[in-house]
Amino acid sequence: MKMPLTWGSWFLLSAWILNAGAEISITPEPAQPAEGDNVTLVVHGLSGELLAYNWYAGPSISLTFLVASYIVSTGDETPGPAHTGREAVRPDGSLDIHGALPGHTGTYILQTLNRQFQTEVGYGHMQVYEILAPPTVMANDTALVERRDTLRLICSSPSPAEVRWFFNGDALPVAVRLGLSPDGRMLTRHGVRREEAGAYQCEVWNPVSVSRSEPLNLTVYFGPERVAILQDSTTRTGCTIKVDFNTSLTLWCVSRSCPEPEYVWAFNGKALKNGQDHLNISSMSADHEGTYTCIAKNSKTLLSGSASVVVKLSAAAVAMMIVPVPTKPMEGQDVTLTVQGYPKDLLVYAWYRGPASEPNRLLSQLPSGNWIAGPAHTGREVGFANCSLLVQKLNLTDAGRYTLKTVTLQGKTDTLEVELQVAPLE
Repeated sequence: MKMPLTWGSWFLLSAWILNAGAEISITPEPAQPAEGDNVTLVVHGLSGELLAYNWYAGPSISLTFLVASYIVSTGDETPGPAHTGREAVRPDGSLDIHGALPGHTGTYILQTLNRQFQTEVGYGHMQVYEILAPPTVMANDTALVERRDTLRLICSSPSPAEVRWFFNGDALPVAVRLGLSPDGRMLTRHGVRREEAGAYQCEVWNPVSVSRSEPLNLTVYFGPERVAILQDSTTRTGCTIKVDFNTSLTLWCVSRSCPEPEYVWAFNGKALKNGQDHLNISSMSADHEGTYTCIAKNSKTLLSGSASVVVKLSAAAVAMMIVPVPTKPMEGQDVTLTVQGYPKDLLVYAWYRGPASEPNRLLSQLPSGNWIAGPAHTGREVGFANCSLLVQKLNLTDAGRYTLKTVTLQGKTDTLEVELQVAPLE
């Protein structure tokens, strides 16, 4: 009586009838399958007339790892405990896996049985690569202070795939790569620098799939530093700017800072009501001469910096001039004979209606700062500390020559004349 050959009976026989000269090899096709691919474990080196095949998915020939047994003569296939429903044995002994999954990765063993009841064993390995989902870059913070804070980035992915990092679309600089953890998934930078601000991405990859994260943008706060005051695109820091009388001047405060700093301006040590990065002087006069200081403050780094310039009237403007304001006053209006470039070391001055003689004196300013009326004073004239003269409620007889005489502390005397025109009412 013949006993039918089953996978169980010859599996037990194989334990003691083994052909030691077996040279069976197994290779997957495709060689690097992706999940979902149909894969064939192709068998090489089969010899003789074979009766059956046993396929195992595991490190050893064990019933636990048996995928399927196949009887060559009948084509009968019997699934084993390790069968997933996707495997099928071919008549030539190869194993088809339909829609392979990453779980199919591992060692595969083929055991054959010939007519002499000898078995041969072949080994192979298959790696099924998953189709990778995009990873995510996570940060301890996306806005850090330079040289003070530590940056920690993590590439989060459920896959054990290899990791690459990118900075602003390019491969991570070598200096930054030094901060990578051994598995490449964490990037640490102590005392982060401004040049490390930008877009960070990580990429997971395997031989069949690559997937990159969305960019994570890092801001690094720094400054202010190199604070300077500019005029006409020229840096003027700690020096003197000379400006012509009655011309305009704009001072710009610039610095290297992130974010843009807050600005505070001061004139001769007193704060000005100006929170802008520039300061305008619309009409330069002696009253605008002095030291201008810009203070830049960074609310994120809590640092500040300052720069100063000295603004003076140019040498050409020092020479005295008398300018009527308005230039063409009408009868009944007030006019101010404005003095430009009056001497800073002034001792006294006097105004005259006509030539500089005592009968024509309108008023004089004493060293005390008070002025006194002269013989020609009409009660409508007022003197100011800057030598200017106000004539109120003009009449046509006020037209004509006016003379200013100044005396400095050094005894230097200057005389200046102006011709005033008064337009009649229409």
